[in-house]
Order: sequence, then C-alpha cells, then structure tokens
Amino acid sequence: MAKNTLSSRFRKVDIDEYDENKFVDDQEDTSEQQGPDATEIDSLIRQGDMMSAFHMALRNPPIHTKNPAVKERAQAIVLRVLTSFRGGEIEPAVKSLDRNGVDLLMKYIYRGFEKPTENSSAILLQWHEKAFAVGGLGSIVRVLTARKTV
Repeated sequence: MAKNTLSSRFRKVDIDEYDENKFVDDQEDTSEQQGPDATEIDSLIRQGDMMSAFHMALRNPPIHTKNPAVKERAQAIVLRVLTSFRGGEIEPAVKSLDRNGVDLLMKYIYRGFEKPTENSSAILLQWHEKAFAVGGLGSIVRVLTARKTV
C-alpha cells in the first residue's frame, strides 16, 4: 500500500478541460484570409488586364477559414475571372502559374463543377484541359485528396 494515500498533490490535470460538452472553437483571424478583393478584380476586368485579374483572384484563397460565405464569395469571383477569358488566353495564363498555383486553380475548377451556372461548365472544361496539360495527373490527385478546400 502507498505511504501517502490521502494526498491530492498528484492531481494536477484538470479533467473538466477535456469535457466534450465544454468545447470552444478556436477563434480564427479571418481578416487576413477574406479571399480576393472583388472591386479590384472587377476594375481590372473592365480595363482588359485579364492576367493581373487572374493572378489577383488566386492570390489570397480562403483555405484556412471555415466560413462558407467567404468561400462562396471567393469562388464566385474566381469563376467570374475564368469566364472572362477568351479561349486563346487560357493557356498562357495557366503556364504563368507555379505548381501550387495550378493546384489552386484545379481546386476552383472542381468547385465550379459542383455548382454549374449557365455556360460555366464548357469554360471550366477548357481551363481543366489546360491545367491538366501543365499540372498533370499529380495535380488532380493532390486536389482530390487535399483536406483544405476553397
């Protein structure tokens, strides 16, 4: 038998801290991850600077946020940029991206396939063809197995 069984000094863990009913979600700093700026991108599209609008739309993806409204807004902005391109401008735009950029573009393409709008599927298929040519099958596998979505 232990010498000092009446002592409570060994109890240093607060078990109430691990109670499932007391769960508090971590507060995220969503001011940094709000997605692309719609007004800037719209002005670039009106000026005809499609390449800058494309890169700006992909610059700040809302990957780390859990807010679905932010993700929907970012998807709508990127889809607007992608549908504004002409067929001949797609390949140079995709080739200007690095590997992570192509993967991010593929995430937006597959997200666009989930909720198609009028004529968006045909345009997204063109983008998918060019992104597949640059990123290969590995890009598709990385996108489909990624835990963080856009």
